[in-house]
Amino acid sequence: MCTELISKSDKNSIELSVVIPCLNEADTLEVCIDKAQRAMREHGISGEVVVADNGSTDGSLEIAERMKAHVIHVEAKGYGAALQGGIEGSLGRFVIMGDADDSYDFLEVPKFVNKLREGYDLVMGCRLPGGGGTVVPGAMPFLHRWWGNPMFTFMARKMFKMPTHDVYCGLRGFTRTLYDRLELTCTGMEFATEMLIKSSLREEKITEVPITLHKDGRMNRAPHLKTFSDGWRTLRFFMMYSPRWLFLVPGLFFFFLGILGYCLAMPGVSIFGAVLDAHTLLFASLSVIIGFQGIVFSALAKIFSIREHFIPEDERLNTFFKVITLEKGIAVGALISFLGLAALGVAVMNWWQSGFAELDYARTMRIVIPGFTLTVLGYQSIMGSFFASILGMPRK
Repeated sequence: MCTELISKSDKNSIELSVVIPCLNEADTLEVCIDKAQRAMREHGISGEVVVADNGSTDGSLEIAERMKAHVIHVEAKGYGAALQGGIEGSLGRFVIMGDADDSYDFLEVPKFVNKLREGYDLVMGCRLPGGGGTVVPGAMPFLHRWWGNPMFTFMARKMFKMPTHDVYCGLRGFTRTLYDRLELTCTGMEFATEMLIKSSLREEKITEVPITLHKDGRMNRAPHLKTFSDGWRTLRFFMMYSPRWLFLVPGLFFFFLGILGYCLAMPGVSIFGAVLDAHTLLFASLSVIIGFQGIVFSALAKIFSIREHFIPEDERLNTFFKVITLEKGIAVGALISFLGLAALGVAVMNWWQSGFAELDYARTMRIVIPGFTLTVLGYQSIMGSFFASILGMPRK
């Protein structure tokens, strides 16, 4: 079937929709549509080209209509919003999305279709040599090529176990059923990252195909991508989707660093002539409190993320909360606070017995600081238990 306007009677036969987000892309839109249509025609792929227009005023709409593409007007602004509108209005059981700047060669569409036909849910393009891809000289800014993209790809592989070598590639194919399962919400440039993270966390079938990145073909305006602001948005998004790396790992580090400080400072160990005394206990307590707060935040963030369908269910967390109920959390927190208050009471008693005279600083602080710390940890445990219970309440 040709990729031109498709009648209602042909809708059920459409295999592929190539969705191209568009905002004033008159320089390159025609060549992108032509390549996509030619690729499908030459390889016998029944499909359509969908142009998701986000308010173009430069003649892009007229080009898309002349090329007989399926034009969908998307009022909500943003890269992700345009793609969502285009995908939801498309007709194919497979979807391939790609930018309209002619940096991605839509003649490579059949590579993605072949993998989707094999049963993969998400097929990522890979521009980087690590995955067999090619970057034409001048096609990718230096910082993106040698710092941003490799760094974020490394992070994604470690944090989310993504089986890809180019996390930022915008040319990708996926099944329509996968898109519907993921319930994507981001309307900005994070849309593409959200798709990849959710697919990886849900252990969907993901693969990648090598592609070539060409120079941006636009002549009359600069690219939409902003190196540092978009890089920060990606980093922020990674951390928001990974309570383990945002809260748990730093929390455990500081907590056990503080415990180590206690083990050395309580007996007054000397290291290279430096005596670890009450002041070390104070720093150790700070580390323990910060670390414990991070651990609590990790649990709360994970409960919220699962509840809002950002990340899938975690059986380990479910098992943990079957054992540690609200009542048990309150009881443990109350016991910890009681021990802390008891220690503080001992310190006050010692002061009273001395006639409220000046006390030995090092000896007294070895009671006061642990008492203060235990009281805070107990209070955090009680409040954290209540908050976790609130987040876990059933709802319609």
